Amino acid sequence: MNRRTTRTLSFVATALAGALALTGCNGETNTSASRTPAAQTDSKPKLEVTGAFIPEPATADMAGGFLTVRNSGSVADKLTSVTASAFAGKAEIHETKDGRMQQVTSFDVPANGTLDLKRGGSHLMFLDVKRKPKKGDRIAVELHFEKSGTVKVDMQVEAATHNPQQHH
Repeated sequence: MNRRTTRTLSFVATALAGALALTGCNGETNTSASRTPAAQTDSKPKLEVTGAFIPEPATADMAGGFLTVRNSGSVADKLTSVTASAFAGKAEIHETKDGRMQQVTSFDVPANGTLDLKRGGSHLMFLDVKRKPKKGDRIAVELHFEKSGTVKVDMQVEAATHNPQQHH
């Protein structure tokens, strides 16, 4: 073989090896990428809000809210805040301990579990209510979660004495 043929064969062999290496890497990347969505699906909370209601408040300036958040995912989440700007000037998340209500920074939503906000316990608190709601009204509320982002909920205004546990 002459020098020119040797150089040409060497170049072709190097190019072919490089192409095969890139194809191999590309194949790995595609395989990995095709597995990523399934892994991401399994690594996120799966939230569902049910039973959301606000009892018709006794006073015109504040109201409480109750609901259940079910997480059927394998990853926990946290309820970090709530907003209802068309309804109230301020919205907070509260817990009741030893008969005393206090604001908290978040509530845990366990993996494959529930967060129950109910009378006498943890709840939503709406302050500086803009208009006293009446039974049958629907209040637009946004729940803000650490991992799941914002979940919009329409909360039904029920009678002041409404107790959803009596309806099960």
